[in-house]
Amino acid sequence: MSMGKRLGAEFLGTFWLVLGGCGSAVLAAAFPNLGIGFTGVSLAFGLTVLTMAYAVGHVSGGHFNPAVSLGLVAGGRFPAKDLPGYIIAQVLGAIAAGGVLYLIASGKAGFAPGGFAANGFGEHSPGGYSLQAALICEVVLTAFFLIVILGATDGRAPAGFAPIAIGLCLTLIHLISIPVTNTSVNPARSTGVALFADAWALQQLWAFWIAPLVGAVLGGVIYKAVLAKD
Repeated sequence: MSMGKRLGAEFLGTFWLVLGGCGSAVLAAAFPNLGIGFTGVSLAFGLTVLTMAYAVGHVSGGHFNPAVSLGLVAGGRFPAKDLPGYIIAQVLGAIAAGGVLYLIASGKAGFAPGGFAANGFGEHSPGGYSLQAALICEVVLTAFFLIVILGATDGRAPAGFAPIAIGLCLTLIHLISIPVTNTSVNPARSTGVALFADAWALQQLWAFWIAPLVGAVLGGVIYKAVLAKD
């Protein structure tokens, strides 16, 4: 598959992840009488990955996340030379989705962006969790996300079920960590909405690049060292 098509698939997959996941948070989570709540938002994020992994995973591998791409490099499953292109495509897809979501959300009278589904810590954590708690949460959950991805896509795993396991894993991650950080585990997702949120979101964005990337490398290294086939 050509690099152009692979990058296009990553752009579209990340676009769908941000539009579907963050869109459910911005447009539907607190809708009067019909709000889906954080359980619904968690499921929405999982469904975006599941659906696009089946739709375009055969084209690009279905990363949709700079941390996943880096973790796959650390786990020996993805060439480092392709990493910059993937990250750029993912971030651009996320920003495009954030822009579309902003255009939709701002069509309602009285709209104010506020947090706009951005990630935060301290006073901007949904549950008021500290920076330390946020960093630990993001590192650990991203590491396990990579372990699940590497395990589900291992040649020894049942064929065809990887997107289901990965989508359900991302749902579980959101169920755990929405109260802590509003859940990142994906620097592109964090960037795509931070650009349209209140100023604090960009000020805290660094944490949601560093922690997921560190966690992804840890997950990739752990899987390769402990669980990969000898």
